[in-house]
Amino acid sequence: MSIQNRGVYSAHRNLRAVNFFCQSPEATAVSLVGDFNGWNASANPMTRAPDGTWALRLELRHGHHRYAFLVDGNLTLDPKAMGVSRDDQNRRVSLIAVS
Repeated sequence: MSIQNRGVYSAHRNLRAVNFFCQSPEATAVSLVGDFNGWNASANPMTRAPDGTWALRLELRHGHHRYAFLVDGNLTLDPKAMGVSRDDQNRRVSLIAVS
């Protein structure tokens, strides 16, 4: 492979910006947890808009990812998810395909 073609296969091109939205106007804290952040509640806190919608833009690698919203400590499915799966603890979680 020539040096000029290396950029085509770089890891940067495998990332895609994804917008997540959670409708939870009564919540005091919402974060995005998933297999992409080790289900870490503090890794991806979401920002609350004046209308009560919580939002986050995150760069994810191509492929399928399991995730959920952590709303005031409660694991919550995304009603707009592409599907439903199970995490490693057999809890129902949302599924997204990134391409």
